[in-house]
Amino acid sequence: TPSSVALLTAPETTMLRIAAALAICAALASSAGAAYCHGKPNPNAQPNLYDINEDAPVPVRTHANGKAFRAGKPGFDFWVIHVWGTPYERGLAQGQMMKEEASAMVNGVWKFMQEQVEDAISGLPTWFREWIAQVGLEVALDLTRDLTEDFTPQRYYDEMRGLADGAGVDYETVVRIHLIGELTKGDCSLFGAWGQATPDGNMLQLRALDWNTDDVFRNQSAVLVEHPTGDESDGSHPFASVGFVGWLGVLSGYSSQKLAVSEIGIAFPDASFGEESREGVPFTFLLRSILESDDSLTAATHRIKTANRTCDLVLAVGDGKQPGPESFRAFEYSASVAINMTDYNMAPNNDTWHPKMKDVAYLGMDWDCPGYNAVLHRQLATSYRNITAATTIRDIVPIVQTGDTHVAVYDFAREHMYVSFMRHANSTVGPDSAYDRQFTRLDMPSLFNEPRPTSA
Repeated sequence: TPSSVALLTAPETTMLRIAAALAICAALASSAGAAYCHGKPNPNAQPNLYDINEDAPVPVRTHANGKAFRAGKPGFDFWVIHVWGTPYERGLAQGQMMKEEASAMVNGVWKFMQEQVEDAISGLPTWFREWIAQVGLEVALDLTRDLTEDFTPQRYYDEMRGLADGAGVDYETVVRIHLIGELTKGDCSLFGAWGQATPDGNMLQLRALDWNTDDVFRNQSAVLVEHPTGDESDGSHPFASVGFVGWLGVLSGYSSQKLAVSEIGIAFPDASFGEESREGVPFTFLLRSILESDDSLTAATHRIKTANRTCDLVLAVGDGKQPGPESFRAFEYSASVAINMTDYNMAPNNDTWHPKMKDVAYLGMDWDCPGYNAVLHRQLATSYRNITAATTIRDIVPIVQTGDTHVAVYDFAREHMYVSFMRHANSTVGPDSAYDRQFTRLDMPSLFNEPRPTSA
């Protein structure tokens, strides 16, 4: 009761603060859209018949260490942001060049997280809710930060500091919102296809993000292209992250080393995942490290295997430099395990709704997710021997209805990335979900070779 709470000793108060913080973390985690796995795609879902936009991005803004472009047709457009320099300089450039958008993203995500907690804890005892109100969301996320800080490269904090300084927002809030991925994850889909599954034998990879479609996320869609100094401490390789203005972690992306990443948050694991942990490297920073520092699937695999891992996920890495089956690996990922998976051992093992396919490794929406996995398998089988970016966009993701937030298709042989984002909150152009909307093709060598500004 509140009166008995007032009589707690200092150690007891500390323990209750920790308990309240953990309750907030649990509340945030429960807000992910895990209910997808109790359903299936609409059987009347239609193909995506939009032409793929191939127009080059159009320059809009410039900065001493940055450029901002708009890509995509009107109503389907999004930001392509380039930043150069040290981590702090890159953060500062994005913050100053995209000040209005970055501040809206940071403050909007913070408000969103607070609202999620208020909704999720409404059923807890009144006295405990009052304590959570006193402790605040800040303490919950700072607990997560404390558990991940030793495993997070300093350069990411430096870049967040630059972003905060440039956009005029609170640095601690910037750090806290970058922990949302550890607490909410999301339902997503992925596949890698090569060999007999594709018309030329080259590898194609999907990353479909089904996460959050609140206005704050849909209004700040962006591809962030980072151009590090090349110093090992800064990250060695240019890379492109598909996400949001003001977001420095990686949810989806492609590097100049022809590495690409996909991810699925797992809400319905089986016993093979073992235990989760809050102590380790946030997965959005692990994926970023793969893109900016690793030069091969072998190096990325080593990073995943040796990382201090945290939550239950399936990750995937594609390597466009490798032939056939050596070009793609998925990973059953948790604090306890990091299990390599490819076409012949892609789990979960279920011949009814997740049958194996030669030269294809796939997973739809979650681990134990029959409705979506069965439809994803059916659509892959229908396009088998002709799985391309075009057939993925037209016949696979819209029928599976995966990728409401954004979709990225990586065509390694041609060095193209195809992207689509959910509709802007103030737009009436086109369907709502990314998988139903017009895709834009980005030429990755052109992005990575974009010249640095000579003046602001």
